Amino acid sequence: MPGYVLWDDHDWDLTARQVQLAREAGALDQLPILLSRMAMDAGRSGDLGGGASLIAEVDAVCAVTGSRFVSYSAAMLAAFRGRETEAAPLVQATLDRAAAGGQGSAVAGARWTAAILCNGLGQYEEALAAARQAREHEHAFASAWALPELIEAAARTGMTEAAADACRRLAEMTSASGTDWGLGVEARCRALLSEGEQAEGCYREAIGRLGRTRLRPELARAHLLYGEWLRRGRRRGEAREQLRTAHGMLEAIGMEAFAARARRELRATGETARKRVVAAGDGELTVQEAQIARLARDGLSNPEIGARLFLSPRTVQYHLGNVFAKLGITSRSQLRRVLPATPDTVTLR
Repeated sequence: MPGYVLWDDHDWDLTARQVQLAREAGALDQLPILLSRMAMDAGRSGDLGGGASLIAEVDAVCAVTGSRFVSYSAAMLAAFRGRETEAAPLVQATLDRAAAGGQGSAVAGARWTAAILCNGLGQYEEALAAARQAREHEHAFASAWALPELIEAAARTGMTEAAADACRRLAEMTSASGTDWGLGVEARCRALLSEGEQAEGCYREAIGRLGRTRLRPELARAHLLYGEWLRRGRRRGEAREQLRTAHGMLEAIGMEAFAARARRELRATGETARKRVVAAGDGELTVQEAQIARLARDGLSNPEIGARLFLSPRTVQYHLGNVFAKLGITSRSQLRRVLPATPDTVTLR
């Protein structure tokens, strides 16, 4: 939690250790909170598939314990993916549950994720409204994370004064933290409000700093904004280089809406980027199948997987049989080959 407040991604490994300790101690009441935090870390590092598996585990624990904890991590992952028909209802459902349970942090988090979704879709007025609503709650980190979304949306809608005020507030936080995450995001935001050499310097600083973090989505967005800026400055060759990088990263992560923005910008430079085609059907894993496959890949036995997910070993074996058939393999040892520890290796449905 302190790392979130300080814009520091170096303590994310501590959360994994806390989850391990909670499991060993049987502290099921703490698991939904900790697993949700891990899911958020996975998403912010670009591993949307891993985040989805963790959210499935959160749901399983809540179902068994009756916990009323409301996580906005699932809404965040959906917003990152950028599929409006899937993400918007999930954001609204999170808001409704959080409001009913008096969980203000989840309300702020859901508003922040709505701003991400709308910025990805180019719905900047809606993104601005959502980011402002997230700010109203003054939550320790979710409201702070809404500032970059607010700045981008405000800059795109001509609300330069609002963007500048938000940037000043952001700088107060990130200058105190002094991390590459915080200062990189701030530099990206300053670039949106600058011109000429100053803007270019800010974009390059943002890319340099964010490139030293785990936050691949933030880095990809920096390349995208820099490419958009270069294209508007009629520097098409340089713009293509940045936009190609952004498009490749966003496609690999699975951030479809932002990737579509990069494709549109590339077309405007005279270059066509092909959308990655993922075969549907037998190659797709459900979220639960992907979760079980990942745990089996990491060496857990069927009883161990079942204990973690509150399933019988026989049910785990049944799901693994489906996984093997869909992925075209015949044994657990082959899972490491088809499911390497990289973001979004398989398609989830």
